[in-house]
Amino acid sequence: MGRISYREEAELRSVVQKMKKYEIPCDVIHLDTGWFEHDWQCDYKFSPARFHDPAKMVQQLKESGYRISLWQLPYFTPKNKYYEQLLKSGYAVQNEDGFLPTDDIILDYSNPDAVSWYQEKLADLLDMGVAAIKADFGEAAPLSGKYHSGKSGLYEHNLYPLRYNKAVFEITKKQTGDGIIWARSAWAGSQRYPLHWGGDAENTDMGMLSTLRAGLSFGMSGFTFWSHDIGGFVKKSPESLYRRWLFMGIFTSHMRCHGQPPKEPWTYSDDFLKYFRKLMKFRYSLIPYIYGQAQLLARKGLPMIQPMCMSWPKDPVCNAIEDQYMFGEDILVAPFFEDHIASRMVYLPDGDWLDLFDRENKYRGGKYRNIPGGDWGGIALVRDGTVIPFVDAALTTNEIDWSTLSYYWYTSDRETANLHGVSIDPATKDAGRITYSNKNEFRLK
Repeated sequence: MGRISYREEAELRSVVQKMKKYEIPCDVIHLDTGWFEHDWQCDYKFSPARFHDPAKMVQQLKESGYRISLWQLPYFTPKNKYYEQLLKSGYAVQNEDGFLPTDDIILDYSNPDAVSWYQEKLADLLDMGVAAIKADFGEAAPLSGKYHSGKSGLYEHNLYPLRYNKAVFEITKKQTGDGIIWARSAWAGSQRYPLHWGGDAENTDMGMLSTLRAGLSFGMSGFTFWSHDIGGFVKKSPESLYRRWLFMGIFTSHMRCHGQPPKEPWTYSDDFLKYFRKLMKFRYSLIPYIYGQAQLLARKGLPMIQPMCMSWPKDPVCNAIEDQYMFGEDILVAPFFEDHIASRMVYLPDGDWLDLFDRENKYRGGKYRNIPGGDWGGIALVRDGTVIPFVDAALTTNEIDWSTLSYYWYTSDRETANLHGVSIDPATKDAGRITYSNKNEFRLK
């Protein structure tokens, strides 16, 4: 959960308290451009006026199951406290004439000393208990620049994001043991330094559709993990759009609600808050499937969200589809990209398909079908003969009770189910359909 931007400790703690109050599962709270003393002036220090003991705050939140993600960028304005130091140390990209190509300093990641300086700043935050660094920007390496590597800007421009990703990833891995970043830019090889998100999307239907198309293209480029700002970024998310985008979000490897405020579900209608809670509890119940698919697909070098043509390369219809996808190997997802619709046309490859939320709804493949979305705001189907693992939902992944792990068979012929290598207790074969309590909690019975 994030916005641009949480600016003080009291605000951050209030968000966490309300996540608990409204029973919204969440693991990460993101601080964007406003955690410094001066907005956007990245100095790698929490504002002493608004965060009185940031180390204590980070540790207390971590003990409660909430990790902190921090925004920063590789550019330094003339007002930045490190501007003169970086200039004198030779850590800035320059032109052939020795002057800066822009008003801002662009950190030269081809310079090992500059990388060491930069990683020392991040290490202080990571040692404090910060879990992840948002590696924003990275696309502006000048073509006319003179780089420490001795290469031209034509060489270094596209390589810049890779060097940037690598620097953040390696120091995070070293200090925390977790190989993770949250990056916007990338280049060939950046899949080694997950993960990335789609940037500042419009709060429109086309912004949502374009985001999915970008993610599918990104996955085809060799990246297993990817995310996006649910609801769009550039202005307040319209509730109807936010609702539909959230459905797409729960079927992405990583989720983030972020952008212009407000983004928190309790700032919208009561109906939206209930819907948000229901989808997030479903998401957390699906964690075993997500984790298993992440392991499997990362080893294969395949994406978590796959274009239909990747899964069915010999089906010519799949080549032109950009508004539905496979989430992992077994779940077909078809979000709604328009308001005021309750169903949509979905192309189903050969075979039988069962509704993820209600196994009694079964569809024959090999053609387009008009399928209702029910109360979920989108459509999710499972290939016949598949087993999906679930656990009881929890407010954080730290609190998941793995003794509740159960396997649910999506097939009318349980004796020939395709188990994908999963060991199934025969006693679970008769697991039924999904039901809900009065609190809209997700349940499998």
